[in-house]
Amino acid sequence: MTLLTASGLMSVTLAIVIFFIGAGVNRVAPPLQRWNIPKAVTGGLLAALVTFALYELAGVEVVFTLGARDVLLLYFFTGIGLNARLSDLISGGRPLLILLGVTLVYLILQNAIAAGAVRALGLPEGATALIGSVSLIGGHGTTIAWAPIIRERFGLENALEIGIASATLGLVIASLIGGPVASVLIKRFALSGPKGEAPVVGFAEGGRREPDIDHVSFLRALLVLNVAILIGSLGHDALEQFGVRMPRFVVCLIVAIVLTNVVPALLPRVEWPSRTPALALISDVSLNVFLVMSLMSMQLWTLGGLGPALAVALAAQTVVAVLYMLFVVFPAMGKTYEAAVIAAGFGGISLGATPTAIANMTAVASAHGDAPRAFIILPLVSAFFIDIANAGAIGFLTR
Repeated sequence: MTLLTASGLMSVTLAIVIFFIGAGVNRVAPPLQRWNIPKAVTGGLLAALVTFALYELAGVEVVFTLGARDVLLLYFFTGIGLNARLSDLISGGRPLLILLGVTLVYLILQNAIAAGAVRALGLPEGATALIGSVSLIGGHGTTIAWAPIIRERFGLENALEIGIASATLGLVIASLIGGPVASVLIKRFALSGPKGEAPVVGFAEGGRREPDIDHVSFLRALLVLNVAILIGSLGHDALEQFGVRMPRFVVCLIVAIVLTNVVPALLPRVEWPSRTPALALISDVSLNVFLVMSLMSMQLWTLGGLGPALAVALAAQTVVAVLYMLFVVFPAMGKTYEAAVIAAGFGGISLGATPTAIANMTAVASAHGDAPRAFIILPLVSAFFIDIANAGAIGFLTR
């Protein structure tokens, strides 16, 4: 086996190239546009298939350096926070609680399905958590953290391999189901977004770039982002000193929300970048490159050797997730256009990761109209509250 490692700069450069390939494929394949499949997802999955072919056919393992990906994640979520108006937060209080409630119910349902699959397919007992909320709602990070505990508790030697394979397959599925579900709902209920408002992230499909993006507005947005990230990182480190653990990007998101609702009020003459084309552009670039890097770096060969049982279990999880999005999440959130966007994002919560959820929502919003409240409440639920509940669920499953 030959190991081929791409440097940080090379990895970012390849991610940009792969994004353009995905955009080209989407352009010549109308169903991908109609189903709101993000360009980054199309390109990233194609790249993952290429690295899989190199591994299987040529004995070459391609490894990407992903340090820049984590920085892009901070930029993206901090940008979301800078766009959060107090009025959105106030109006989002009840929907946030509703979304949190339906997500908690789904957390229990997902683990119940996993337990049923384990019994029906004759899988080891410890696999319940690994094909449930550890790998799906939790993602790769949670899987890596809990796999050693599960291996020790249940004597499951390949716990990490099962969890990573499940998380990888879940991420792929999550990237593909959100857009189509939203398209079905939007068409079925004749929904549309607000007219004349640019998306919180990126630009409307087919729309022209606003003329007020220049180097001054771009640097202003970048400066505010950097300051918010620096303060958020200091806050994250301080919280860890007191034993409070949460993702760094969540702290940066919260700091950005506070800054964007305080600084303009205290210093009205300061030109604040909230909801400007420059900030939308930075957020869009950060999200797309992050998502491409996440998908192109997937090691699909880790899915091999685990047998059809994993595929059957994930198929069951996928069917239930789609039905839940259609018949629980969408009605619970009010059967509005914004509810359809949130339903698309729920695909990322249920089977993938928060950035996948945002990418699904961004693809829908770019095609059909802005949904600002969705971009605030969903990250708070999926990246903060549900992580706490998931930790409790995993502890129960591995007790």
